[in-house]
Amino acid sequence: MAERSVVRGDRGGKVIATAAEALADVRDGASFAVGGFGLSGIPNVLIQALYDTGVRGIGVVSNNCGVDGGGLGVLLEAGRIGRVTASYIGDNKEFARQYLTGELEVELTPQGSLAERLRAGGCGIPAFYTPAGVGTPVADGGLPLRHGPDGSVVLASPPKEVREFDGRAYVLEHGITTDFALVRAARGDRHGNLVFGKAARNFNPLAAMAGRVTIAEVEELTELDPDEIHLPGVFVQRVVPLTPEQAADKAVERRTTSVPAEREGTTS
Repeated sequence: MAERSVVRGDRGGKVIATAAEALADVRDGASFAVGGFGLSGIPNVLIQALYDTGVRGIGVVSNNCGVDGGGLGVLLEAGRIGRVTASYIGDNKEFARQYLTGELEVELTPQGSLAERLRAGGCGIPAFYTPAGVGTPVADGGLPLRHGPDGSVVLASPPKEVREFDGRAYVLEHGITTDFALVRAARGDRHGNLVFGKAARNFNPLAAMAGRVTIAEVEELTELDPDEIHLPGVFVQRVVPLTPEQAADKAVERRTTSVPAEREGTTS
């Protein structure tokens, strides 16, 4: 493991000066839990720094895999990702192409189950039962994990254990832990305590819990009131403070417009 570069004056803290230094010890084949939803709340500075390392064959656990040309999609287009665990593919055409041509192994899992698998892994819970997916290929097996170049299924998901509790069937899902976790927070302190903004609170705290080494990029490095902390610093090993320009750089996945109400029904 590379030694971390601590910001001067950060006595006993976890602050690292740059994203590049925080990722200096990543290696080919490492696994990453990555926070965010589409392009909302994603750790885009850390993702770019991970791209710059040149690592290949990595595994990614995230709600989805970014979009074409944005977020994790940058790593995907460069052929750096070997396996993805996600809840959906979305509008990412390159994600779909690599999956259907056998370049990428993909484990699709219900969104709520994915969230709980990350949380369980972070809490040291090896597995849990959930009703989500019972009676479908999620539980029965047969979901394509990898296709061949001709589109045939060369690797399918195995069946999972199903048990009945109080007259209802539940499927066994396993907790997830990863080598690293990359997350973004609105505010953080030098101890790694984090506060997330709005929708960024959905998957970032869960991804952070699942990583053995969790790296958080924070828009504002400050002191925090204990009562406002969303994720305690025990789950975070490295904190990267963003510049004002980096903090303000937030991409929009899909921009939509509408006709103002006073103009509806009129022509120009």
